[in-house]
Amino acid sequence: MTEFSNAASGRSLPCLYFDEPGRENTLKTLAAAARRVKELDVRHIVAASSQGETALKALDFFRDRNLVIVTHSTGFVKTNYQEMQPAVRENLLRAGVKVLTCQHAFGGVGRAVRKKLGSYQMEEIIAYTLRLFGEGTKVAVEVALMASDAGYIPTGEPCVSIGGTARGADTALLLRPAPAQDFFDIRIMEILVKPRLATV
Repeated sequence: MTEFSNAASGRSLPCLYFDEPGRENTLKTLAAAARRVKELDVRHIVAASSQGETALKALDFFRDRNLVIVTHSTGFVKTNYQEMQPAVRENLLRAGVKVLTCQHAFGGVGRAVRKKLGSYQMEEIIAYTLRLFGEGTKVAVEVALMASDAGYIPTGEPCVSIGGTARGADTALLLRPAPAQDFFDIRIMEILVKPRLATV
């Protein structure tokens, strides 16, 4: 655990840094996020989970909170294919988890333009900029936007958003969410967990 100090407020907060990104950091990421959730009594948690493995682990940590799981969009890997299988989704829904599958905030039509015409659009440029902090940071911001758009989390109230690099979780942010149309109103309040090395 590494501590950083804010000279203006005199506040010292823990931030967990991993030497490398990846799914092997999932349980430590969720545990660190859960500690901060309890300290601040954060009511809303958003986590990315493409197939459901991370979602099921997150349920063990955040069962008493508003847990929102954001999947890959259908067709992300191949046409008409949804990575999260129906049985996994049903298990999560029965446990009171909200499961969101929709267009990615930093993809969608802009990605179609890039794939067809070879020209990057604004949302993918924003995604690459966020990746300077690591893939998990980009994902955590993106899924918070998507959950806000869906009305699954309130804007203006802090939430913890969890993302990862490829699979699993390696990043957790305390942020104030906003819908995609108000992207520049989102505020990253604390970096709770991230890999030291960002892969772009």
